[in-house]
Amino acid sequence: MSKGLAYFKEVYDEVPGWVQKMHDYSPGVLDHYTGIRSEIMQDGTLSRKEKDVLIAVMNAARLYPRSMLYHTKGAIDFGSTIPELAEYFLMSYLYGGISSLKVSLQALSYALELKGTAVQQPATEPQTINEVLNIMIDWMGDEDSSFVKDALEVIQTNDPAKIEKKLLSDGNVSTRLKHLSMVGNYIAQLRGEEAVEWIEKARQAGATEADLADIGYICILTAGIPSWFELSDSLKQAGQ
Repeated sequence: MSKGLAYFKEVYDEVPGWVQKMHDYSPGVLDHYTGIRSEIMQDGTLSRKEKDVLIAVMNAARLYPRSMLYHTKGAIDFGSTIPELAEYFLMSYLYGGISSLKVSLQALSYALELKGTAVQQPATEPQTINEVLNIMIDWMGDEDSSFVKDALEVIQTNDPAKIEKKLLSDGNVSTRLKHLSMVGNYIAQLRGEEAVEWIEKARQAGATEADLADIGYICILTAGIPSWFELSDSLKQAGQ
């Protein structure tokens, strides 16, 4: 087995079909891709666990469950808890509204399954934010769902400022990481100009330039090199 195939078998317990096809058509391309992926996903300023969950949220935000589920597994494998995941996925709601949060239900269900807890899927697709969050709370069972419950209460006020403040506040996930998640959501969609405000907010929340660079690197893996262009426009030169 090639190094590239072996790497992905270790990551996912099997070789995904898209990896096998990349190898079959060009082993060299797979080896180069594996190299950059392996380097980016090392523990750095952001941990491997944080990188996986941040990518999962980016993909929920942009309504792309396939990559979201791959990285949800990585997040669980590297130690993410269910309360952390639920709280992170509220960042997909802050970016993309109820459509993104509904996609994230697939990730939460999968994460619980990976941890040995089967959940009952709703008989009909939830239509309101109340329904989605109540499903999350119900699925979490004995897990700490206090932040999600508090978030639901604030969301019911329909006050955007209060909602943003609550969702971005410290809980199981730090406000710094939540702001970085929002940066990633915009950058992965190549919305660099709109990300500027979030990049500044992230800095104010304690994010460093190295944190922001790590966000740019992981965006490359899910949205390609143009995402680095979008992030780098607002990134300060190293050493400044």
